[in-house]
Amino acid sequence: MAQYFRIHNQNPQARLIAQAIAILREGGVVVYPTDSSYALGCCLGEKAALDRIRKLRQIPAEQNMTLLCRDLSEIASYASVNNSAFRMMKSMTPGPYTFILKAKSDVPKRLQHPKRKTIGIRIPDNPISLALLEALGEPMISISLVLPNEDLPETDPEEINEKIGKQVDLIIDGEAGGMDFTTIIDMTGDEPVILREGKGIADLA
Repeated sequence: MAQYFRIHNQNPQARLIAQAIAILREGGVVVYPTDSSYALGCCLGEKAALDRIRKLRQIPAEQNMTLLCRDLSEIASYASVNNSAFRMMKSMTPGPYTFILKAKSDVPKRLQHPKRKTIGIRIPDNPISLALLEALGEPMISISLVLPNEDLPETDPEEINEKIGKQVDLIIDGEAGGMDFTTIIDMTGDEPVILREGKGIADLA
């Protein structure tokens, strides 16, 4: 059964954040809140944890996963970003946006779209998410917590515990979450393209 931490959604307790990081580093799968909805996350190098997330969500291998980053400085290690795209991303982050970028050649294939060679990047505006990323010191693999045959993300951490507590290692209760998806913006072409309208307002004019 998953461990269950109640973490303050504005002033995350350092002790609990450290315990959550230990679980992640041991290959754990964690449920945590973001600025759009609750999400599933694991460490970058943990292929078994990533496979567990895919199985729980029942998603195909070609579906993009997202790299959750603490700031824009981390993105250069994983994706190619031109100056205009960087300026736009800077103006919209942190926030409920996922940016589709061209993955660099040394990014593990399991993190890329197998045909397009792209990667999703996100910088959340949520104190718990940012505290986790700061303590981890690297990006985290992330995807919205939408259970099979459901259309919207889960919002209640206690209900999440009842539904999937045996399939994850930690559930972080940061109070009730939203039911929103991020706005997805494709930055791989000459002009940005909105692929999905979600939370946040993307003015690309």
